[in-house]
Amino acid sequence: MRLVNPIAFEIFGLQVRWYGILIAMGMFIGSFIVLKTAKKKGYKEDDIIDLILVALPSGIVGARVYYVIFSWDYYAGDFMRMINLRGGGLAIHGGVIGGLIGGYIFCKRRQLNFFELADFVAPALVLAQSIGRWGNYANGEAHGGVTDLPWAILVDGKYVHPTFLYESIWNFLIFAFLLIMGNRLKKKDGDVFLMYMGLYSIGRFFIEGLRTDSLMLGPLRIAQVISLVLIGISAYFLLKRKNEKI
Repeated sequence: MRLVNPIAFEIFGLQVRWYGILIAMGMFIGSFIVLKTAKKKGYKEDDIIDLILVALPSGIVGARVYYVIFSWDYYAGDFMRMINLRGGGLAIHGGVIGGLIGGYIFCKRRQLNFFELADFVAPALVLAQSIGRWGNYANGEAHGGVTDLPWAILVDGKYVHPTFLYESIWNFLIFAFLLIMGNRLKKKDGDVFLMYMGLYSIGRFFIEGLRTDSLMLGPLRIAQVISLVLIGISAYFLLKRKNEKI
């Protein structure tokens, strides 16, 4: 398997990259799913569209800020480099945090049920992640170490683990699970999002261990640290709700 050209096409000299196209595609499909699900539950279309228009930019800002913070040696002192998204550099943990903050503030102001809406967002979000990971493939990033496996990809003359592919498949399986089982297992609003958070973090923890471009906090891979924290939080609240039926 070989990498594709990261440039999809040009318009009047402006290069349009696969990374941006795939991220946008994931956002569009995810937003469509949230809108349709929320409308079936009686939410106003205008409220959901406004929520998406707040949460998506908040998520993008959060994803970029997170990435820049943990790559500070590269970005320090160069503001234009910090805001240049064309070459990649978005961290999903930061995106989720940013989107949640923006969504929570919006829901409070509109008096909407934040936790129920978070349950609608969870399947759509993890599907968008599954699609967006292919942008990493086009950019030749988010890959693992050298391997001789038949599905290895060629990067800089070496065959390496396609960790973007592992995560894309794992995310799609989570999407299918939440779609089929999420509401059946749900005890209280917010449970589906907790399932997403825990399941995604389990896969991310192991896949991150294969990557060669992890964001680091000293000797620690920051994504693995965050994943362990999120696994603990989701497990605690899901078990608490199940056992105490709160």
